[in-house]
Amino acid sequence: MFVGMSFVAILKFFNVFILASVKYVFSFPYALLIGLEYEEAIIAVLIGGIAGFFFFYYLSGVLIRKLQNHKICVCNLVPGFVKIRHKTFCKTPEKASQKNKFTRKNKMLVNLKAKYGLWGIIITAPIFLSIPLGAFLLNKYYSKKKNVFAYMMISIFGWTVFFSTVVIVFPNLV
Repeated sequence: MFVGMSFVAILKFFNVFILASVKYVFSFPYALLIGLEYEEAIIAVLIGGIAGFFFFYYLSGVLIRKLQNHKICVCNLVPGFVKIRHKTFCKTPEKASQKNKFTRKNKMLVNLKAKYGLWGIIITAPIFLSIPLGAFLLNKYYSKKKNVFAYMMISIFGWTVFFSTVVIVFPNLV
């Protein structure tokens, strides 16, 4: 793949690769704007998005486990105003048995998760959320689900097809 590419083209490819692994929605137009060929742009965006998802999914899994293991230490280090804002995080087990209040925000989050759930994250993560945030949410709430990786790769591939089709149909946009 890199045979015949100049050093500048390889740097552009890796630049798009890194951007696609973090903020996917901007990577395809950016790749074309900096002068990558159409095929190179598609490959860089696809590989970058998928690699970014895998990286951030496993990184968030490690961070979630470490945070759960060191929750007491973290709660002791957190300033008081943060504890007040995030009461449920630093709850002790005896306080955990108390009933939670349903606020407007809680109801909205429950409705969003119930309405859109796994598919909402998978479809919107590359475009609206970001690859790292989508990977974190999938690991946090749907790590036990089967085929999460396959669904996310299909979503990334589908968005790449969408962007490349838009560029073909409307070449003057980029």
